[in-house]
Amino acid sequence: MAEKRKGKRKDKKGRVLRAGERQRSNGAYEYRYQDEKNVTRSIYAKTLDELREKEEQIQKDLSDGIDIEGSNITVSELVDLYMGLKRKLGPNSIRAYQTAVNRIKDDPFGSRKICSVKKLDAKRFYVKLHDSGLKQNTIGVYHAILRPAFEMAVDDDLIRKNPFKFTLADVLPNDAVLRNALTKEQQTAFLTFIRSHGNGNYYDDIVILLECGLRVSELYGLTKKDIDFEKRCVHVKRQLCRTAERPYFIKDPKTSCGIRCIPMSETAYQTFRHIFENRKQPKIEWIVDGYSGFLFLDKNGRPKTAMHLQNYLRCMEAKYVKLHGKKPPHVSPHVLRHTFCTNMQQAGIDVKSLQYLMGHSHASVTLDVYTHTDYNAVERAFHKAAASM
Repeated sequence: MAEKRKGKRKDKKGRVLRAGERQRSNGAYEYRYQDEKNVTRSIYAKTLDELREKEEQIQKDLSDGIDIEGSNITVSELVDLYMGLKRKLGPNSIRAYQTAVNRIKDDPFGSRKICSVKKLDAKRFYVKLHDSGLKQNTIGVYHAILRPAFEMAVDDDLIRKNPFKFTLADVLPNDAVLRNALTKEQQTAFLTFIRSHGNGNYYDDIVILLECGLRVSELYGLTKKDIDFEKRCVHVKRQLCRTAERPYFIKDPKTSCGIRCIPMSETAYQTFRHIFENRKQPKIEWIVDGYSGFLFLDKNGRPKTAMHLQNYLRCMEAKYVKLHGKKPPHVSPHVLRHTFCTNMQQAGIDVKSLQYLMGHSHASVTLDVYTHTDYNAVERAFHKAAASM
């Protein structure tokens, strides 16, 4: 009776309950507390020991200024908050991000409370994505969303640590598809095949990519005014793009260094001359975002886009397999750009000049991603250097 007068409560096993604790009629335990905003909240547990573990965490969070209510939002809700702050995303980036966001929401992981996500959970989520068939590069898009989103939660005192603070290479194999540059022999064989079997529709386009190293959207963004035959240079100022929602639109080059002037080789000069001489004047000159006179037109007189060349190269690969019974070296618009960069590097051009020609913001991209070499190239470079020593 004395214990009751003092206000001490016990559970059904006779254990004294602390302030805020009580045992419910179903045997479960409840703990009531006031959060940092003086709002009364409750947590529940099946056992008293489990309840007190939760109590200790709550008191620690309150002491450290953690927003307990905010930490109970789900991963999906946090991602939405983060994405709502993103600006200046291009159409391709928007599509990639939205695909990742949708998959996070559809996965049970998206329903997890952010306060419950540990580093092991984050790594397991990526392994699950990889096992479902996604490559490391694709999962990198998820990481580009989740890591900064959780860092934002840390900054706002919703959680203590960022469970996504690790590199993908620590978890996943580097299984990116390598884009190998074409050798000199492969370039000659490829152009011969295109000239013989490609109906001449895209031969000039391919030659210019090999000679100038443009991105394909930069190639098709060229207008007649961008070609300076007197100074023998190509002015790169824009990209011509296309999506399912927007048939044609102009955007700036991929980086701030993308606006550049590329000297013409003799082959490029003659090819541009041929393009000008054979460009048929369309019935209606297309105007896209104020620009007209696009140099490369399809059979209907409309400006070409990346999709045109990509589809053409796939068809030519299929034609090669049908004629020769084996696959040729894979060629895409980006492989042609790789090949230009590698050709320039192996010819001895300095890194900064090559970086300028490629329109890269950093020389490391030029060297680490876009250039390839082999023993023959190294041997030639060695003997050339040794001769001048």
